[in-house]
Amino acid sequence: MKKILIIRFSSIGDIVLTTPVIRCIKQKYPNAELHYLTKENFESVLTVNPYIDKLHLLNSGQGIFNLVSILKKEKFDFIVDLHKNLRTKIIKTLLGKPSGTFNKLNFEKWLLVNFKINKLPNIHIVDRYFEAVKNIGVTNDENGLDYFIPEKDQVELEWLPDHFRMYYHAVVIGGQHETKKLPYIKLAQLCESINGPVVLIGGKEDMEVAKQLEEFFTQNEHADYQREHFKKKTQIFNGVGKFNLNQSASLIEQAAMVYTHDTGMMHIAAAFKKQIYSIWGNTLPEFGMYPYKTKFVVWEVKNLDCRPCSKIGHDKCPKGHFNCMNKIDFQF
Repeated sequence: MKKILIIRFSSIGDIVLTTPVIRCIKQKYPNAELHYLTKENFESVLTVNPYIDKLHLLNSGQGIFNLVSILKKEKFDFIVDLHKNLRTKIIKTLLGKPSGTFNKLNFEKWLLVNFKINKLPNIHIVDRYFEAVKNIGVTNDENGLDYFIPEKDQVELEWLPDHFRMYYHAVVIGGQHETKKLPYIKLAQLCESINGPVVLIGGKEDMEVAKQLEEFFTQNEHADYQREHFKKKTQIFNGVGKFNLNQSASLIEQAAMVYTHDTGMMHIAAAFKKQIYSIWGNTLPEFGMYPYKTKFVVWEVKNLDCRPCSKIGHDKCPKGHFNCMNKIDFQF
């Protein structure tokens, strides 16, 4: 085996979940060239992964035929399809090389979402990914996920206020879909429950909520409801929108504990073997994407007849009540 291509186009968490396959292929075939194809948006997730010899990036507007013409020049011996959609099927067909993929269990997920019938196997998606490489003799080394941060993106603790330098808790407030994120008042309850230094982590799209949280825990005057229900002993450092992805990962790596929705940062935290409190709204851990090979606690509202309402997420609760998040009880 001289040259192998792995394909996973998106997204952050899904790409991080492929890292055991990357590592184990390289361990099995140390002299082989290992290439990885993803979208240009996610280059930073893999840019310094030491097991990857070459990254191929699908640019916006780039056609499949143009991409395939570039890939054909590499003369791959084997293709590992960890995305398994129509696009990857076309690419594999046009390249005409031996390949392996995995079972996405789409029918089983459809049954669970639409009829609340759970026929999903109790197998993490990482272990299912290894179905794609069993024919070339690659097995899971059980060492968990990888995440590598470029030296330029390592965050020095001196960048943080003095009382955050000994220890802090990381609270990831973002998520790809609204129904996977706690509403503002529940985030405030969570931060208050932590009762210590909290670093907020998220993207630019989360800046408004982060600003509200920061103001809530630093200002003295609040609404009667807020004064009655919150002691406000939590200290907040708002890092939302101020750090790039790898810098945010560096903050997670240095945190005492991580509190996060079902999102890519949860898997990055798992790669660093952090203690994780994972927060689940419309999705379920039973889909097989819970934190991998690390200690974690699941916070969710069980036995809701409307949950899961999607295998991915919605812009708002289809029922209007958002009970899957509003009724979560933060038990430490």
